[in-house]
Amino acid sequence: MRVCGGVVGLAVAAVLVTACRPSDGPPETGPSAVPQPGYGAVFLGIDECSSFGTTSFTEVPCASERAAARVVARHAGTEDDGPPCPARTDFVLHISERRPASDEDGDGRVPGGYACMRSLQPPHPGDPGAGGGPRTIVGDCLHGSAEGQVRETACDGRGGRRPEYRVTEAVDHRARCPESTALYVHLDGALPVGCALAL
Repeated sequence: MRVCGGVVGLAVAAVLVTACRPSDGPPETGPSAVPQPGYGAVFLGIDECSSFGTTSFTEVPCASERAAARVVARHAGTEDDGPPCPARTDFVLHISERRPASDEDGDGRVPGGYACMRSLQPPHPGDPGAGGGPRTIVGDCLHGSAEGQVRETACDGRGGRRPEYRVTEAVDHRARCPESTALYVHLDGALPVGCALAL
């Protein structure tokens, strides 16, 4: 999902980093949330909770036994155009705009956007080194997936792919990475360059 800079010592011009997920987690592509008459002023607003579903998610009270994840950030628009989710986000829900007969504030519409979600219970694929989440962050591991591409994988190897690189720090310019850097990874945020060392 994220295009990276050139690989140090290789002729490859770009590296692609894609967030993966454990097989028992939510889809890495970002499922859709189905707006239902809600429990707050905004459908899946910050600190509200969702249930897990196979093709859609609904808002539920956080104290409910059906509650599975909490909203840590909520933005209008699309992920490509909006702010990045917080670093330890486990997955992203894409919320389609709807104009239901009944909605949370009675204005006749549920605005679209995306919600950055953190599971209420482990595992947390968005944690450093866990092998998933929508963002690559410091502490994450990567493996080669094709010529000139890498993908995120669990640092302990439980994802079935042996880690080959680890992102050890985030900096503002490539020149600030250590000389031992094996590749540069694009990171979202104020420090956009990840310095990855070979393992």
